Amino acid sequence: MKSDLKDRDFMYKLIVGQLFYDGHQQLALNLAQTLGLSLRPPPPSDKLFRLVTIAKQFVEEPESKEREMIMQVGGFEAAGLDLEFDADVVPSSPEPSLYETVYLTTHKAACRAAAFSSDGALVATASHDCSIKILDVDKIISRIDTTLSESGPDAHHPVIRTLYDHLDKFVIQTLFVQPRCEKFYIPANVRLFMELVFSKEVTCVAFHPRESILLSGSNDFTLKMFDYSKTAVKRAMKTITEVEPITAVSFHPSGEFFLCATRHPTLRLYSAETQQCFVSAVPKDQHTDCVTDVSYSENARMFVTGSRDGNVKVWDGVSNRCIETFTRAHDGAPICSAQFTRNGKYVLTVGMDSVPKLWELSTNRCLIAYTGAGTTGAREHPMQAHFNHTEDYVMLPDEKSGSLCSWDARNSDRERLLALGHTAPTRAFVHSPSMPMFVTGSDDHRIRFWYRRRQWGEGKP
Repeated sequence: MKSDLKDRDFMYKLIVGQLFYDGHQQLALNLAQTLGLSLRPPPPSDKLFRLVTIAKQFVEEPESKEREMIMQVGGFEAAGLDLEFDADVVPSSPEPSLYETVYLTTHKAACRAAAFSSDGALVATASHDCSIKILDVDKIISRIDTTLSESGPDAHHPVIRTLYDHLDKFVIQTLFVQPRCEKFYIPANVRLFMELVFSKEVTCVAFHPRESILLSGSNDFTLKMFDYSKTAVKRAMKTITEVEPITAVSFHPSGEFFLCATRHPTLRLYSAETQQCFVSAVPKDQHTDCVTDVSYSENARMFVTGSRDGNVKVWDGVSNRCIETFTRAHDGAPICSAQFTRNGKYVLTVGMDSVPKLWELSTNRCLIAYTGAGTTGAREHPMQAHFNHTEDYVMLPDEKSGSLCSWDARNSDRERLLALGHTAPTRAFVHSPSMPMFVTGSDDHRIRFWYRRRQWGEGKP
């Protein structure tokens, strides 16, 4: 009898989840209230439809469909986030509030960008002082039981490379501000313009997926490619000059191309080998304001962009044409970030409204909105939202409270807050693709590395 009740309860949850998934929110809420599920309603899920489809095929042609049914049911164990099958799966990874600071490093100015390599073995941080640091993640973890700081007699520092090549404001001041003789005199308004234009930070970094190359973009209008396999080299091996400050970059999974977003509506596609630039042949495909973020899907079939115009665009990765636009994705607020899930079925976006949203590409609609962040004050600076390494959680630093907000990715339940410990606004945030680790950078010049230590009796985090 108890088994029947549990099965019926499971069936009701599937029905409510299917109604949410199909867009019948009010009907789903009414049914959940009637069934006593209103306190914790099931997340949107397409599992009921899939099960009915499989059962129908089995009833109509039992012999020919038996093998196909087994294969499809086996698909329920897909990796990453998939609300068609695993909407009721309990998260297996550690909650973000359990992470601890395990390492600190500093730049000479505010930290504005960070990125992990595709395998999670390396992480790069970039600063307003135009420097870039590359750190070895294994060395960071090995120092957990020793010290949090990079200073000290220990020579095995996690920082394995420090790169310089972007234009610094001190160079501009030396060239144009310090000379006082008539021959080199430049009017004050021109000097101010030069400092505003050229004395800017590194805004984005990205690792090549296959080679020891780091790509960086800056407000000095340049893209630079560094070969970090050479220990003595601190300068870029290739430089591409743009006509606008760089806002975001993303490598094609093959590494042969990369996308470049600037403070201009037109998105650029570059050949990593020849540095040749390509753009869509159809002007109406482009945004109407500067592009703020760009990201490839893991299979390279699509890429997604977000813009200050408030729209999110999904592009074909082969033709370079826009195939879908989410207009006013965040009620008209500028878009801060946009990224695919691993299976390419969903896009996670966040805007200046501090509300991450999960979009389903097959139906071109918002499935889940993760609310609760930004309640202490409006956001002044853009910030990216990220999944954790298993896509169990969605995470977003809250600017005013200085804490990390996190949600269950499947049902949008808000998790406990994590105080980030910075004394200034957090400006950079990225999670590792392979382990329970994330990095935060702040205007307090500090980079914090957060990690969930394995507890006694636990398996792999």
